[in-house]
Amino acid sequence: MDKNAITVLIGHPDPDPDRLVRKLAQAYASGARAAGRQVQLFDLARMDFPMLRGREDFESEAPAGSIVAQFQAAIGDSAHLAIFHPLWLGGMPALLKALLEQTCRGGFAFDPGRSPFARKLKGRSARIIVTMGMPALLYRYWYGMPGIRMLERNILGFIGFTPIRRSLIGSVDTLGEAGHARWLSRMSAFGSRDLS
Repeated sequence: MDKNAITVLIGHPDPDPDRLVRKLAQAYASGARAAGRQVQLFDLARMDFPMLRGREDFESEAPAGSIVAQFQAAIGDSAHLAIFHPLWLGGMPALLKALLEQTCRGGFAFDPGRSPFARKLKGRSARIIVTMGMPALLYRYWYGMPGIRMLERNILGFIGFTPIRRSLIGSVDTLGEAGHARWLSRMSAFGSRDLS
């Protein structure tokens, strides 16, 4: 693991370059590079992989050279993972969950010969950035953030990531240019500070 390396995932299935979540991820990556970090950037909308359909699929290795194997290698080489995604139906988009299922397969995140609680990706930190149409305080306190808690605790935390930080960006449709600029600046700062 390279203590200076960060993997950034744009977890939006829509390739539209004007999506705020995409711009936030790019600002984060730019801030990290400006701070001397090595950044590998992955874009879910441009990643082609099949859905897992059974235990045999999950237990098998990702095919060599596949985008899933490349993503696994990047995470394995990095000390930090940043995931940017929109909130869809209270959680992450289905395609993002499918990628995470693919990524954890084949003994990459779990050691089949040991306890299922053996955290193979221990020693790495993560940041989750989620955009949403509703106010972030409503999602955090009224709904309790079930989708984000699942990603933090049941996926990233379970396989060893700690600490896991989060940023919720609500009411994205009414932020306006000034709001976008503030969040882009904040993401650039996060990128430069993570791993410090």
